[in-house]
Amino acid sequence: MKLSRPVSWFLLAFGVWSWFIWITFVKNLCKDGSGLAFNDAGDPTAYFWVHLLLAVTSFLLGTAIGVIGFRGVRALRREAADE
Repeated sequence: MKLSRPVSWFLLAFGVWSWFIWITFVKNLCKDGSGLAFNDAGDPTAYFWVHLLLAVTSFLLGTAIGVIGFRGVRALRREAADE
């Protein structure tokens, strides 16, 4: 399957964006002082674990999507160099 240049760049940008957003989210989640992520004893709550699982899933999907985009961009550059 051949990806177009705009689609390849979009997928690559989406992967980078996903990492940026979710790293920021996890940092904020770990510093949460509202009582949602950690109880009074400082132990993680179900809210923390669910959102950490969402973040890890998004890291994995963002990485996979970014790799597909990177491979598409690299293939287009190789194709242009062969011409």
